[in-house]
Amino acid sequence: MATSNKITLRDLSRIAIFAAIIAALTFPGAIPMGIGVPITLQTLGVMLAGVVLGGTRGALAVTLYVALGLIGLPIFAEHSSGFAVLAGPSAGFLLGFIPGAFVTGLIAHANSGKFSIIRTVLGAIIGGIAVVYAIGIPVMAANLQVDLLTATTYVTPFLTGDFIKVALTAIIAFGLYRAYPKAFKN
Repeated sequence: MATSNKITLRDLSRIAIFAAIIAALTFPGAIPMGIGVPITLQTLGVMLAGVVLGGTRGALAVTLYVALGLIGLPIFAEHSSGFAVLAGPSAGFLLGFIPGAFVTGLIAHANSGKFSIIRTVLGAIIGGIAVVYAIGIPVMAANLQVDLLTATTYVTPFLTGDFIKVALTAIIAFGLYRAYPKAFKN
């Protein structure tokens, strides 16, 4: 078992696996919303990374995913990649995934890492939605040159899907915990 400040080979493999899971969740396709920010399953992977790996390792998995996309692997929404995505409306959401996974993991792993559905749901809502939106909306507003209220109205249709992803995160995490509780040990 890894200590909270030591990254082991096992941790590195889990980080890589979750980066791959997030990338794979972009491939079912994106639903365009007309504002340059499509609906995807990426945030499901971000939430799961935080819940399963914890704050630091979850954030590292998302950082790896983002870095791979920025250097050119077509693993972002709609198979995009490269640094040009940082000039688009979804840039803040993409960058917000990193602290989102971190906060999700901190909340989900509070209380010595013992699995809790309540902490899982709270972590996914606060980290996977609130933190990601808190970073994504202002960057979207800046990149689209609109005010914050307008940018916020653009993303409100995403909330229903995001809460469905929170529920899926809880269901998947609970099933994984029941089948393989060691996956949640940090």
